[in-house]
Parts: sequence; C-alpha cells; structure tokens
Amino acid sequence: MLKVGLTGGIGAGKSEVSRLLVEQGAVLIDADRVAREVVAPGTPGLAAVVEAFGTEVLAADGSLDRPKLGSIVFADPGRLAVLNGIVHPLVGARSRELESAAAEDSVVVHDVPLLAENGLAPLYDVVVVVDASPETQLDRLVRLRGMTEQDARARMAAQATREKRLEIADIVIDNDVPMEELQARVREVWADLVGRAHASR
Repeated sequence: MLKVGLTGGIGAGKSEVSRLLVEQGAVLIDADRVAREVVAPGTPGLAAVVEAFGTEVLAADGSLDRPKLGSIVFADPGRLAVLNGIVHPLVGARSRELESAAAEDSVVVHDVPLLAENGLAPLYDVVVVVDASPETQLDRLVRLRGMTEQDARARMAAQATREKRLEIADIVIDNDVPMEELQARVREVWADLVGRAHASR
C-alpha cells in the first residue's frame, strides 16, 4: 500500500485532482469529510465539543453549528487548539481505520487541506501538492465560490505559503492549466504512484 498525502492551497483545485485520482483507481480518504463524520450527532466527538464549548455550538436539529463554532475558534488561538485537540485524534483514528480497510496493493490518497500547516508530511510515503498561482486561486474563490475578494485573501493568508507547501512536495501538479492538460498530468502522476506502490511491496 502506498500512502499519499494530497494538499494544496484553497482554490488551487485539490478536489478536482482528488476526483481525477479516484477515477484512475485511488482510494480516497478525505480529511474534511472524516472531520464532519467524527462530530456527527450521537458521536463521542460531538459530545466532547459540546462539553468544551457549550450547547450554543449546536444547531436546532442537534447537529454541530459549524459557522457558530468557527466564529468562536478562529478569533481565539487557544480555543482553536482545544477544538483541534478533540477533533484531530479522532480524524487520525478514523483515517487509519479506513486505510486499513483498503486492499494491500492500493494507492491510498489522503486529501488533507492543512498538511503543510500541521507538519504532517512525515506520515505519508509521498506528498503531492496541487499548485496554482495566487492570482488563479483568488479568481476561482471569487468567481466559482462566490467569496468576496477580502474574504478570499484572508482565507489564503491563513494557510501556509505557497513556498512552504512546495518545500514538502515530492510531486507537484501544476493546476494553472486547461483541464485536458491537468487530466494528462494526473494520469502521469498516477502511473508514477502505481509504480511506487508495486516497488514498495
């Protein structure tokens, strides 16, 4: 099994690349999706969050009110650390569970938005970084996700720098290109990953 860490700045097109890798045959473990799963209603994770932050972080239906929780933790690094202390171990455990369910010869791609920020590169056999210029990122966030330019810039500034991400990359996928070129590059990267997976067996 080859463990791949996939990351990229917001708006770089990481989701598109992970979708293309799945089409090629990758097993995808999406850290964001897992993070939502571990705090779903009825989970110990949600109970721990409520214990730490109070019932005001719950929506009317008993699920986690993400925007409300976000407004609390993003304004206060101490509170954010508390939240991460609850959620990160649960995400790690669930991700390992999903990984161990994959076939022995799989290429398992972990889609991890904050891989560089959280110093997680050593956990993976290969780190793939989806790269796009800040201008491209900004354009996509405003045009495709409907963010204000100010909001988009703030989100980008809160992440690791482009340089820091590229420093940890074993493979870089340039996503400042037309879709056909991106698809061709992903096929090339997939062949490389499959080769590495077989070599490591």
